[in-house]
Amino acid sequence: MKRCGSLYALLVLGAFGQQQYSGPVPPKPDVPYLVHADNLIEPEATEARQQKRKNDDVYTVTGASSPARTPLAEPIFLMRSEKIAPQDLELYRFEVRAGNREVVFPENKKRAPRPYRLVVTRLAEKLYRLEVSENLGLENGEYSLTPRSSNQVFCFAVY
Repeated sequence: MKRCGSLYALLVLGAFGQQQYSGPVPPKPDVPYLVHADNLIEPEATEARQQKRKNDDVYTVTGASSPARTPLAEPIFLMRSEKIAPQDLELYRFEVRAGNREVVFPENKKRAPRPYRLVVTRLAEKLYRLEVSENLGLENGEYSLTPRSSNQVFCFAVY
């Protein structure tokens, strides 16, 4: 009798673990879309220009603000992965200077900006949810998700 009860419990727990994702799916692969309820907002996808200033590496994106905007301090993203591994994405905040967005990486690694924490959850085959995991959330401003070792950026603004 105990064995049947244990088997039943395992079957019930197994059924809960097999739930399929039923929400929206990003139309383009390798683009982390902002989630607003059942709507997906495509971020501004571009390449950051890299330049040397004194001993610093500066990455610049044209324009003072991204057209992709969210009011959420802890935004959630959905990404259908084909070439970019979602675990390789890093989130940085831009500073707006002279009408452009930029992030500066000084030669002194101790002063370098640190990426914000992201929690990556697999929802289905090649479908991932990325959540910002900061205690107080993100402040209003301009941000970018970027794959490590790449100048490709997916920009958005928190307002």
